[in-house]
Amino acid sequence: MKFLWDSALGLLVVTGGLLGMTLPFGKLATAAGVPAMVWAFVISFGAGGMLLCPLLLGGQRIRLTARKLRYFFVTAAVSYAFPNLLMFSAIPHLGAGYTGIMFTLSPVITLVFSILLGVRSPNLLGVTGIAVGFIGAVMVALTRGEAGQPADYFWVAIGLLIPVSLAAGNIYRTVDWPESTGPIELAVGSHLAAATLLLVGILALFGWQPFASLGSVPLVAAGQVASASAMFAFFFRLQAVGGPVYLSQIGYVAAAVGLFAGTIFLGEHYQLLTWLGAAIITAGVFITTKAQSQPRARVRTQPA
Repeated sequence: MKFLWDSALGLLVVTGGLLGMTLPFGKLATAAGVPAMVWAFVISFGAGGMLLCPLLLGGQRIRLTARKLRYFFVTAAVSYAFPNLLMFSAIPHLGAGYTGIMFTLSPVITLVFSILLGVRSPNLLGVTGIAVGFIGAVMVALTRGEAGQPADYFWVAIGLLIPVSLAAGNIYRTVDWPESTGPIELAVGSHLAAATLLLVGILALFGWQPFASLGSVPLVAAGQVASASAMFAFFFRLQAVGGPVYLSQIGYVAAAVGLFAGTIFLGEHYQLLTWLGAAIITAGVFITTKAQSQPRARVRTQPA
């Protein structure tokens, strides 16, 4: 476990794989009538609550300060509540696999934000890997969802907002990382803040009634909470070890998991161009992973 905790590649694979499981879980839940906002709440409340227990049992406490509260709620809105709401709204229209591939655009947008804000400049090999992944992502985007069921451009546009929000969160979490604060504490605070925002929105718009739909998918909800809790425990550690641009590569792994899970377990079908694009995306992951071990310019870094 210590090796995994210190390995950028190991953390990338585990975190991306667990993130990818959110897609089939989300499709099963929304197909059963669970509103997107409620499912997003389940993830944040479940992950935050599950991670809070070992934190308290270990004798640790979340010491709230103005800066931490700001970090928790900005991260909650940009990284979790908003993109999850978009994702679970788009999945019924685009499919779990196709929606997951939208994650692959996050590294490109993160790189642009990173360069513009002077957070971190990757080397040439890193840029090449991201460019290769982007080419694959464009090929996939052109197919507009499942084979024979092209989605409306509105839902494609909604899907494209997911990586923009994720990229903004990647950069923000790096530049505003609170000093002397561990990854588990940040995961707990951010997710409970996201759950608070989502709960207020649900009650304001719909009341308590939407929560009744969770009774139809208890096992799916339990699986989602377990995978999300594990994923976010590794997520913030990967942020510290790899930085924002490398962290964004989890979208490639998640997209592959979502694509295969949707095809094998959910009966989704995709065009040859979609699969070819996914293969090119995988090549991009290997290139950027290789670039991670080479020297690069760092303008600004976060505490590990």
